[in-house]
Amino acid sequence: MPTPQGPTLRELAVQALSSTMRGYDLLAPKFDLTPYRTPDRVLDAVTSAVRPLGPFRRGLDVCCGTGAGVGVLRELCQERVTGVDFSAGMLGVARSAHAGAAGAPPVDWVRADARALPFAPVFDLALSFGAFGHFLPEERPLLFDQVFASLRPGGLFVFPVGAPPAVGSRPYWSLLGFDVAMRVRNALWRPPFVMYYRTFPLAGVVDDLVRTGFEVRLLPLEELGRRQDGSPRARLVVAARG
Repeated sequence: MPTPQGPTLRELAVQALSSTMRGYDLLAPKFDLTPYRTPDRVLDAVTSAVRPLGPFRRGLDVCCGTGAGVGVLRELCQERVTGVDFSAGMLGVARSAHAGAAGAPPVDWVRADARALPFAPVFDLALSFGAFGHFLPEERPLLFDQVFASLRPGGLFVFPVGAPPAVGSRPYWSLLGFDVAMRVRNALWRPPFVMYYRTFPLAGVVDDLVRTGFEVRLLPLEELGRRQDGSPRARLVVAARG
């Protein structure tokens, strides 16, 4: 739920009527006070699942936002971490939040579009949290190709994917309603604000990763529990560059 210190309804409305980049520049100072920040329990579950897959020297947080994933990488990587995002406002908040952490690897902050990453293949581990709704399905192959090109051979690209809500449930209708509202907004208003919850189906994502050249496996994030049918509430996608 929103907090009293978080953005007001007016601020959220201004953000929603801006471009994706400008919207996040505006939201950046209060982003971590919104429900949109990746919960700590998800960050902790991913950290626990990825740690045995290492060791890792250099890490990349793709679409780092205010740096939640950078915090994960600083626990997992030994030498250096990079956060990349297209929003100067979000990078500014991230830089302040992670300044001066003793004993952790240093961080480089890079402003760039994830569809045109400016990196050589130097990273052992890339991850991303909560950003894929900002990419249309037809953009996924380019995004995955850019991450692939930034990884060393054998490097891993990891991210959590939650199980879809049951058809007809309250979360199902909530996400569907949000996506419909965004499609109407983008049909009637320019510039577009790209954010959808239902455009990242696991099967299609795995197919795109494999076509890019990744070897993919799925690990249950057991710390996040299981549904009534016994299936995990969330899985970790582990895509390895061959």
